[in-house]
Amino acid sequence: MLQIKICGIRHPEEVEAAVQAGANILGFNFWPGTPRYIAPAAAALMIRRIPKPLWAVGVFVDEIPERVLEIAALTGVAGLQLHGHESPEYLDRLGDYMKIKAVKVGEDFQPEQLRPYRSAAAFLLDGQVAGGLPGGMGRVFDWTQAEKAKAYGKIILAGGLNARNVGEAVRRVQLWGVDVCSGVEIEPGRKDLQLIGEFVRAAREAELALAEPDLKESKSR
Repeated sequence: MLQIKICGIRHPEEVEAAVQAGANILGFNFWPGTPRYIAPAAAALMIRRIPKPLWAVGVFVDEIPERVLEIAALTGVAGLQLHGHESPEYLDRLGDYMKIKAVKVGEDFQPEQLRPYRSAAAFLLDGQVAGGLPGGMGRVFDWTQAEKAKAYGKIILAGGLNARNVGEAVRRVQLWGVDVCSGVEIEPGRKDLQLIGEFVRAAREAELALAEPDLKESKSR
């Protein structure tokens, strides 16, 4: 199943909208430098209400590993998404959590740079913006880079996705997951509940369209 991640959750109604829409992963940003920051104690209250099999991811930027593990234990996140300059050795220090290494894709991006991150369960590829924040800048990049990166692990596509273009991304790149933040926002740090539903629906429709040829072939046997 395509993994659909709604990131930058800050309010209980956003959790409810994402759950009802059929998202798989909810992201909570614990980096104080963003308007999408949420205090770990507040996130913990919402994460306890997320029904299985959905799961939560904590977003961090160059935080010391001990603090990452402390927040993860407090909040109950199942995954750690790392948006800074974290090394492969850094990821190795984070134990058995599912680790997602976020990587900015600009003109100098080389898919081979993902190879050393052997403990990463997935890579989140985001568009690079000069002088921008570590995430949520809404910049689309060349998706052929994501296709090449699939040789090094599971890929979550981010960067400028919204309900209008996520279907094309799913059909073209055939990803493990997609991630949206600013593409479903009214303003930084506040989600549009209707847009959450539209995004998930568009992604699922594209996923179904990809599966239809296989289903038809199976029925013909």
